[in-house]
Amino acid sequence: MSYHYPLYGYWRYDPTIIDEWNAVILPPAPELKSIYVDPKSTALLILDMENSICNKHRCIASIPRIKSLLTKARQAGMLVVYSLTHTGNISDINQQLSPYTTDPIVKSNVDKFYETDLEDILRKHHIQNVIITGYAANGAVLHTAVAAAFRGYHVAVPVDGMSAANLYPEQYTAWHLLNSPGSRDRAVLTRTDLISIPNRLQVM
Repeated sequence: MSYHYPLYGYWRYDPTIIDEWNAVILPPAPELKSIYVDPKSTALLILDMENSICNKHRCIASIPRIKSLLTKARQAGMLVVYSLTHTGNISDINQQLSPYTTDPIVKSNVDKFYETDLEDILRKHHIQNVIITGYAANGAVLHTAVAAAFRGYHVAVPVDGMSAANLYPEQYTAWHLLNSPGSRDRAVLTRTDLISIPNRLQVM
């Protein structure tokens, strides 16, 4: 960016982030946390896993990992909430992740709290913690996770259960969640196999 100093008769040039883009040094990779989940106060969110958009390698590869987490959540009797894009429909949700007829489904743009009853659903079930998975990392996952943190929920995002069209949006999302003032004190990064959910027999 150029500035003119008429009193001194010269121009000053300050580089912007665009000018210095290739000089940026990557921060170290964050540590993934092992977490133990209380199924009574935790909800699993499966966001926008629609075949029409989850059709690239990284998203397809996340499906069995989310499925494994979904199975554990079902066994523990956890609340599972699904979302659709604003033009999506239930029949487009990947078959491996199909919702039960009793599962709540919200429909919105990238922030799944926006103009939906998601917050009412979570409050009705006395939810304090959310595990957020889905597509896209830099879309529904990021914006819903930050919105949840703003509302006082503790947020866990398994990095193998979120995906984007390429690596950088996933990396940016991971960095943002742990460094943004809106989410850094309420978000953790984990992996689906690092999440322990006791089943019904263990809880009783």
